[in-house]
Amino acid sequence: MQLKTVLAASLASSTLLGATSLMAAPDELEGFYFGAGTGFSSLENDRDDVDDFVEAGAEDYDMDDNDNVWKGFVGYEFTPYFATELFYSDLGRTRLEGNNGANTDLESDAYGVNLIGQLPVTSWFTAFAKVGMADWETDVDGNLGNANIDLKDNDGTDPVYGVGAQFNFDPFMVRTEYERYDFDSDYQIDTFTASAGWRF
Repeated sequence: MQLKTVLAASLASSTLLGATSLMAAPDELEGFYFGAGTGFSSLENDRDDVDDFVEAGAEDYDMDDNDNVWKGFVGYEFTPYFATELFYSDLGRTRLEGNNGANTDLESDAYGVNLIGQLPVTSWFTAFAKVGMADWETDVDGNLGNANIDLKDNDGTDPVYGVGAQFNFDPFMVRTEYERYDFDSDYQIDTFTASAGWRF
């Protein structure tokens, strides 16, 4: 009787340990994936910074800096802990509202590459951090009601970085993430997005 109890307890413990190990172990999900997502952006700079960024020389206007973001990405997962991605992001619009109803729009987009470090917490949940470089462009369209103000487009290549969480329902995946596009000290865009993707 005692032997049966010991064997039963041993079998139950082994089964529980095996199930726990299986849950904690990262799946071998190496390979290509792609996805797309949307969210919103927020400008981290104040009015004086933006004024320097577009070389406006303006004094009296308000800013509306929240807009929708659209993004797409394709990547390759080399191991459960490391991946790399190519991306394109439409970062939305910042509107400068001047006197007498005049305004101008700053519309930004970026594309580039990210290196991604991943931490598989369970077989279905992964935390990640990313760092990369973005080639970006900000188009400036409009005026602030003053013929002497010269608004200028801007572009460059600068860092992008972020953190996020990914839910794996192989081959389908869902992720949510925060990213900062660090154009320069005068124009830093934060984005908060949710994306869906597919592995193949």
